[in-house]
Amino acid sequence: MPVHDDRLLFEFLILEGAQAGLSWSTILNKRDNYRKAFDNFDAEKIARYDARKIKKLLADAGIVRNKLKVAAAVQNAKAFLAVQKEFGNFDAYIWSFVNNQPIRNKVRTMKQVPARTPESDAMSKDLLKRGFKFAGSTICYAFMQAVGMVNDHIVDCFRHDQIG
Repeated sequence: MPVHDDRLLFEFLILEGAQAGLSWSTILNKRDNYRKAFDNFDAEKIARYDARKIKKLLADAGIVRNKLKVAAAVQNAKAFLAVQKEFGNFDAYIWSFVNNQPIRNKVRTMKQVPARTPESDAMSKDLLKRGFKFAGSTICYAFMQAVGMVNDHIVDCFRHDQIG
């Protein structure tokens, strides 16, 4: 479903980065732990995390304890806040990559679902330019799917017609 709440968009961005190289079910199973560990994805709080807090996160078995991914969450919080300041909110910025309308694909099999698109390439390039980490095109496309920017439900799926 299309997501337009900045906090939730930030949560999905961090979780997609954490998922890189892992199964999505691993991250889904740890989602509540991530919310606790990362102050319910409050970007202002995360942007202020210091070495002591990062060390505590790296000792938390409830999340993926990867130094680069934890550091990326802190960096991404700073970049996220800068985007909010520039655009008024993250929602306006991120949805501009799809002209503020979900892309409605008409796939018949999962094999037809792409791993990346020109839109995710553009999003990735711009996010990286703005200092975001773990924001490659494949991660961006998964993010776009998760927040409803793209509808890749199989046309026979009951959800396909429910989503914009």
